Amino acid sequence: MQAKEAAERLGITQRMLRHYENEGLLEVGRTLNGYRSYKEADLRRAGRIRDFIATGFSTREIRAMSACLSDEGAGPCEGGIEKLTEKLEHIERLRAELDEKRSAVLERLATLRNGLATLSGSH
Repeated sequence: MQAKEAAERLGITQRMLRHYENEGLLEVGRTLNGYRSYKEADLRRAGRIRDFIATGFSTREIRAMSACLSDEGAGPCEGGIEKLTEKLEHIERLRAELDEKRSAVLERLATLRNGLATLSGSH
């Protein structure tokens, strides 16, 4: 199938499919006239790439997990659990940092509001 139909079936843009290919994550066959031709296995691989990106993996990280992208790697794959665990730990660190920043902003906001209320009450 051609890129337009493949992208529609995956719920992504044709540009994203080309990006996967440019990043070395997906090798797509070509027709005699040079158009990309996607097989069902290509769609499954692209779907896995899309899912890894949606969970926060960069294309560089996904490339390192290439064994998890093929049909043979659809189940347990070499290093998959380790990489997913590392990603989860990274997300947890980011979440903790955001929680700290949120608390600091809320404290500052409360201080400013109290200051304004005091000024308004003193006039």
